[in-house]
Amino acid sequence: MSRKKTKRILVTGAVGQIGSELTMELRKRYGNDKVLATGRKTKPSKMLLNSGPFEFIDITIRDTVEKVVNEYDIDTIYNMAAILSAVGEEKPLLCWNVNINGLYNILEIAREREMNRVFVPSSIAVFGPETPRDNTPQDTVLKPTTMYGVTKVCGELLGDYYFKRFNLDVRGIRYPGIISNETLPGGGTTDYAVEIFYEAIKNRKYTCFVKKETMLPMMYMPDCIKGTIDLMETDLLKLKHHCNFNLTSMSFSAGELESEIKKHIPNFNCEYKPDFRQDIADSWPRSIDDSAAREEWGWKPEYDLPTMTEDMLDNLGKRYE
Repeated sequence: MSRKKTKRILVTGAVGQIGSELTMELRKRYGNDKVLATGRKTKPSKMLLNSGPFEFIDITIRDTVEKVVNEYDIDTIYNMAAILSAVGEEKPLLCWNVNINGLYNILEIAREREMNRVFVPSSIAVFGPETPRDNTPQDTVLKPTTMYGVTKVCGELLGDYYFKRFNLDVRGIRYPGIISNETLPGGGTTDYAVEIFYEAIKNRKYTCFVKKETMLPMMYMPDCIKGTIDLMETDLLKLKHHCNFNLTSMSFSAGELESEIKKHIPNFNCEYKPDFRQDIADSWPRSIDDSAAREEWGWKPEYDLPTMTEDMLDNLGKRYE
């Protein structure tokens, strides 16, 4: 198995919620010119554009990926490009094309070039109604009810296949809902947990698209970025799992999040008007067991609901008030 020193890193989906902040942290750690950010059509921020190289590619069109891989001598890929759960239900064929056909292109290019390592994110969307919803085990039933979830199960299996069949070092995390004060989410079922902060700061009110009692696993972006890079930097010999690590730092209901925000903004008002995303949320875990990640590569989150809420409101308050 290839263990070459990292030459250059490619981040697909670098304009997205996780990809944008991941790219900046990777550039901070490895050097701006060592990390190529890519997107399909969304214009990158000035910070992303000015801090290092950026190219437009489409992972579903293999030639566009191969071109930048060759030009920048790419050795490691973080494949963050994806169609998320809510958009995936509206456009299931697009979801499959990007999340599976695009992933296949990435893995094939990495295999042919004997790349050092590939990161393929998964999601709690791999779980379904038949999965235990409380303290969901690492190894359990995977029967999702969304196209996004189906593609993520396939992605985990495909990544493990490339690891076992071709000795390609593929790794992945089942992300919970990710909360960020930098980049807005892009069409996921947990978007309410981000939107609520922006609306609390700007308008003092929010209409939530899931029920007040809806509880889901969540994670603050600094923990998300730390966990992702920590996994990628872990010695392979320590890992028993590869593409499917459960990961979380907290679980809370929409009502609990509202209450925590009200501790800082007493006049904040939240209404609850569930839409089609409620059914998706109801098929996902309320909390998950991430002991495998803690045991195999030392995962330990730094934020809980109170500290995350305080930091979110502090950062957004400085920006908008």
